[in-house]
Amino acid sequence: MPVTPYPAPRGLRTFPGGALADAPVTATPDPELPAQGYRLSTGPDGITIRHRDPAGLRYALQTLDQLRADPDFPATGYEITDHPDFERRGFLLDTSRDRVPTRRTLARWVDLLALARFNQFELYTEHTYVFRDHQEVWQNASPLTAEDLRWLDARCAAAGIDLVVNQNTFGHMERFLAHPAYAPRAENPDGFERGGLHHPPSTLAPTPENAEFAHRLLTEITAGVRTRRLNIGADEPFELGTGRSRERVAADGLGTVYFDYVTALLEPWLDAGYTVEFWADVFANHPELLDRVPPGAIPVIWQYDSPQHTAEAVAADNGEAAAWQRRGTDLTRLADGFAAHGKVLAGAGLPYWVAPGAANWNGLVGRLDNAVENMADAAQAGLAHGATGYLLTSWGDHGAWDPPSVAFAPVLYGGGAGWCLETNRDLDIAAVLDTHVLLDAAGLAGAALVRLGGVYRLFGVPMLNGSAVARALFEDPSLPLPALPAPEALDTVARSLARSARDLRDADLAAPDGDTTVRELLHATALVEFAVDVLRARADTGGAADTIHADTARRLLRRLDPLLAEQRACWLLRSRPGGVDDSLTRIEPLRRQLLRAAAR
Repeated sequence: MPVTPYPAPRGLRTFPGGALADAPVTATPDPELPAQGYRLSTGPDGITIRHRDPAGLRYALQTLDQLRADPDFPATGYEITDHPDFERRGFLLDTSRDRVPTRRTLARWVDLLALARFNQFELYTEHTYVFRDHQEVWQNASPLTAEDLRWLDARCAAAGIDLVVNQNTFGHMERFLAHPAYAPRAENPDGFERGGLHHPPSTLAPTPENAEFAHRLLTEITAGVRTRRLNIGADEPFELGTGRSRERVAADGLGTVYFDYVTALLEPWLDAGYTVEFWADVFANHPELLDRVPPGAIPVIWQYDSPQHTAEAVAADNGEAAAWQRRGTDLTRLADGFAAHGKVLAGAGLPYWVAPGAANWNGLVGRLDNAVENMADAAQAGLAHGATGYLLTSWGDHGAWDPPSVAFAPVLYGGGAGWCLETNRDLDIAAVLDTHVLLDAAGLAGAALVRLGGVYRLFGVPMLNGSAVARALFEDPSLPLPALPAPEALDTVARSLARSARDLRDADLAAPDGDTTVRELLHATALVEFAVDVLRARADTGGAADTIHADTARRLLRRLDPLLAEQRACWLLRSRPGGVDDSLTRIEPLRRQLLRAAAR
């Protein structure tokens, strides 16, 4: 049976009679082809490649390698034409939510991204880089060094991937602002209210001094990276207008104050010939700013729930929608997906990118079908409304408790969707995982990983940006679990988890990280099983974890410490030690509730 390469090409024709596996290859540049495009022909007369550029040749040879791996290659001829939907296809890995990857893990990501034809790798940092003058900020984080970035830059370059620094410079600066020496830089040193809760300061005041401070951070972290591209972040400045900029925002408007500061960040890099991305969550809500974007600046639209999942959460009418509205979320826009802001930016003639999410966070085993729908919506809307880039994001909310392998499946789908949505929309993710990533001779692990990614829906509690698992283990008073799952739903979840665990134990992975992948996924499954039992115990009393029966709380507490020990052990298989203690503290509120229940 003819092989379909991954990603599935936009043009594929097969016929009887192929080329010998060791047939010579003739490669010829063809300026008539689209950028990164190629034509590959195999047959009795040999193998020919026509390619637009070096990237096109790379992808043609990658496809040829997959075809040659099939024992029936000499019996089948292939005519393949291919080129990408999006010129730039990036993957963002969050290294600031406690989990800083080892070099071995970074190398694994580079190999996976090359397979999925991403040509940009962004490492998102806040405090996890060895900034020369800021040791007190990063000293306990096992941060990335200049040597790490130079090493990774070389690995990426060899794989046809641009390494791009993604350093936040406005919001999400709480790791700096938590230290007294940096507190005066805060928009509001006393913190801010969001969702009915008080939060510590996270946003720099939009001052020239802070723009220069951010510029120095960017200058230092980009020094060892050859790519003249940069992402300055600038998303979610929650406190803007509540402190030092209050009077100016009242006079000039929040959008103007925001973009004046962002422009001060952009200009020196644009003047130096860089292309600079920035998050568009504030910008896109201010149409008066559309004509102020300088050439070379790229607003990036992000959204991490699909329109369908947003609609389900709103329709559930269980308090979830109201909780997000209290946080300032525009649910109407979310329900429109990427098209809502894409139309606005396209109408203004602005180049922009779409950024869906891998949905690996806030669930331990992922939310894969939401990720798939979100990625497909981003690609579809981006194609319809002129987006020039596609950036898949993998975040680490609540201390990155999910194992890295949970993001493997969405990376494969996102790579296919960013390359050619039409032919990869219905990608068999499990088969690609088993064949190209996990190398599972038993053909079980891919399906188990996909099945785990669907567990969150079995709870029957629709919600945004998370699952019942995360809400049970990492309680957030501003986003409470909207409803307790029904007992029969928990039974269904337990059966699905047990099946996945059996399949993972029976899998036969030949990938270099196969044993690590099985161990971390079995542990993540055990943590979800623990969450299921917490939810069962809560259902018995109808309350929070501190209301459950004392003997049940004691049994849960006896299980918790071994689970945390294994979480630490699995963490160290792929990640540096610096952030693990911070990450593990995220479950302490649940432990305290269980202790109160046990003491009754």
